Amino acid sequence: MIERIDELRSEAEAAIAAADSTAALEELRVRYLGRKAELPNLLRGVAQLPPEQRGQVGRAANQARQALEGLIETRTDELEASELDTRLAQDRIDLTLPGEPPQPIGRLHLLTATWRELEDVFVGLGFTVVEGPEVETVHYNFDALNHSATHPARDRTDTFYIRPPEASGRSQDAGLDAPRSYPSDVVLRTHTSPMQIRAMEAHPPPLYVVIPGRTYRRDNDATHTPMFHQVEGLAVDEDITLADLKGTLLAFARAVFGAERDVRLRPHFFPFTEPSVEVDVSCFQCNGTGYLKDGSRCNICKGEGWLEILGAGEVDPNVYSYVDDDRYDPEKVQGFAWGLGIERVAMLKHGVTDLRLFYDNDLRFLEQFG
Repeated sequence: MIERIDELRSEAEAAIAAADSTAALEELRVRYLGRKAELPNLLRGVAQLPPEQRGQVGRAANQARQALEGLIETRTDELEASELDTRLAQDRIDLTLPGEPPQPIGRLHLLTATWRELEDVFVGLGFTVVEGPEVETVHYNFDALNHSATHPARDRTDTFYIRPPEASGRSQDAGLDAPRSYPSDVVLRTHTSPMQIRAMEAHPPPLYVVIPGRTYRRDNDATHTPMFHQVEGLAVDEDITLADLKGTLLAFARAVFGAERDVRLRPHFFPFTEPSVEVDVSCFQCNGTGYLKDGSRCNICKGEGWLEILGAGEVDPNVYSYVDDDRYDPEKVQGFAWGLGIERVAMLKHGVTDLRLFYDNDLRFLEQFG
């Protein structure tokens, strides 16, 4: 029996050494060490042998089994490493190739697309795009724009005031972290209008600029959000009249809402323009009639035939006094300014009823606008 064990061991060792895959090696393991294999059966039959043979045969069978298990483990490690190298070479991925299936390349957010559209319109009219800081001083945000000291927009319930770093700290008297009194002269800008003064300080007339950007106010409902976007426009030159303003805004309305649009100006009040006007554009859905083709009232203009779109006016002469440049003498130059909400334009043009949808990041909503 010992001779048969040696034969099986020699046969198995040769087969294991010749195995060329882990699958073939598994078959050899089953053939020589499986439950029905001859060597394990010989080991189980040691109990039926005469007592004087049991020790010798059992020891030889156990040694053969352990030797074959060790060889199989070693050979498995070798073959697995070799097969992995082969797979890595065959399955090499070219990361420069497009994905499969192709993924959509994405699109601009509706507000970004509207922002760029408005910029393109005004650049085509001869304006230059400039940008300004979102954290502003009260001087540029209110004072230099002719806001009175008691104007409601200055109130903390309307405007985000920024607390300077030196205003915070531990109160040594109270031994507690307590707010100190601090000058309220830094705000998150409530409009892009502060760049009117900054632009005039940086550039002599004639000046034609549009200023897009983020603005901030303490509002949050279906038509207001704490952060929103505006486009400010400013033109300063000689002999600028309200007619120039109307012509500019008419060109803008027709470029954005359609060639058949018209605009109207209604008297209003803004601190930094005089005279001031609210500007309406004729409704693009009902063509200014207030009613749809089926006779129902237009749901966009609510039957008015006009849509309020922005505020504007001639630059108030007082504003020029805040510009330290003699070339901005109100006796020599005139100008007009306007401000419009990018969200407002997007909502009207695309029929969006809730401003907050722009910021919910719901792809079901955003993917509608290609």
